[in-house]
Amino acid sequence: MEDMKAFSQDIIKKATSKGCDLVEVYIKESRGITVEVKDQKVDTLKGSRDFAVALRVIKGRRLGFSFTTDIRDIDRIIDEAVESAGWTADDPYNDIPEPGRPCAVEIFDDTIRALNEEDVIRDALLLEESALSCDERIRKVRKAMVGVGYGRTVIANSKGVDVSYESSYISAHTIALAEDGSDSQTGWAFASSRRRRDIALERVGRHASERALELLGARRINPVKVPVILDSSVAVEFLNILSHSLSAEAVQKKKSMLAGKIGKAIVSPLVEIVDDGTLPWAAGTRPVDDEGTPVSRKILISGGILHGYIHNTYTAKKDGVYSTGNAIRPSLQSMPGVNTLNLYIRPSGDVINGCRDMELLRSLNRGILITDTMGLHTADPVSGDFSIGISGIWIEDGEPAHPVKEAVISGNILDLFKKVEAVGRDLCFYGDTGSPTLLIGKMDISG
Repeated sequence: MEDMKAFSQDIIKKATSKGCDLVEVYIKESRGITVEVKDQKVDTLKGSRDFAVALRVIKGRRLGFSFTTDIRDIDRIIDEAVESAGWTADDPYNDIPEPGRPCAVEIFDDTIRALNEEDVIRDALLLEESALSCDERIRKVRKAMVGVGYGRTVIANSKGVDVSYESSYISAHTIALAEDGSDSQTGWAFASSRRRRDIALERVGRHASERALELLGARRINPVKVPVILDSSVAVEFLNILSHSLSAEAVQKKKSMLAGKIGKAIVSPLVEIVDDGTLPWAAGTRPVDDEGTPVSRKILISGGILHGYIHNTYTAKKDGVYSTGNAIRPSLQSMPGVNTLNLYIRPSGDVINGCRDMELLRSLNRGILITDTMGLHTADPVSGDFSIGISGIWIEDGEPAHPVKEAVISGNILDLFKKVEAVGRDLCFYGDTGSPTLLIGKMDISG
């Protein structure tokens, strides 16, 4: 780690000597193992060992960028970054952050570094076996994959930012197939953390099978206007669409449905949306963002009112505010954009782990529990309009009546969040986005 920090300072000195006014270095080293099994045999085993350096320079007010995956290639990327700065437009908002105090966070599990291929293979086999043994109607597991990894990140700039940290991750993903006569249904489950003991592989496998089993015997329904409950996984999908509009970058580019709405009621007063880069062991947690600005916990929406947008250094300078620590690199080949860290809807009470909030389900007299969507990626992130396929469970008197298939729900994402009538306690994260189940007022459903 200290060698990488010295290496980053050497790059800054070399780039400064070539006439750069501001210099930023981002270095990432990582190792990982991914195993996928089928029929209790290893189908795919991949090991990775990656290294990359991204360099951003500013000459005058012109921005240059380059990257490499070869440590011997540093002089070339310095020259490329300096040269590219001569071809970009003059922009008064180009800048890099001042140093701050990194947050103390829990993101590295040393037991993950100690894992070998045999350990990960055993985990993947257990994941598949847990799905298969759930019920005799589970005939096949289409995917049982476990990935683990760890790495270190170094961020340094010519203003004095000098941060280094280690991180780890583990993820499990399962897709199960249930069959009953001529009927077949699939179900999936996913879990991830930066700490191994947080992932209950048996529960992940069973959950995928349970999702497939509950859809057996699904039928089409006539057009109806009824309340719906969004399963936590579905609520996360809608929240991910909304998150695009919380970015100041999207606002400044006039690609946000929330432009000009700070201080206004935009969703139900029951909805509180938080972005927290400090959550212990969460996927998006880190001590600083990808520019070296300390992360924080931000309440973006409470009481239904929008309190602000998320920023990196560029968008903050453009708006005359401070960065919120939300500079995120989509990849090492990209400069930092703006994105959420751990975005979630706050649950209504103490969190129930590992199951749906049945109290919320029982509160629905007649309607649909939506457990899966098809085509939500086609939703317009600017207008918020959507028309998507759904499947789920028809509810009568607070109890499951029968599965539903091939239904369509249409509407607008902001309107949907305005109709939230109850928020569950079963907060669940899917990657770096989380939500409990949500009860939504009457929606138009077509069969």
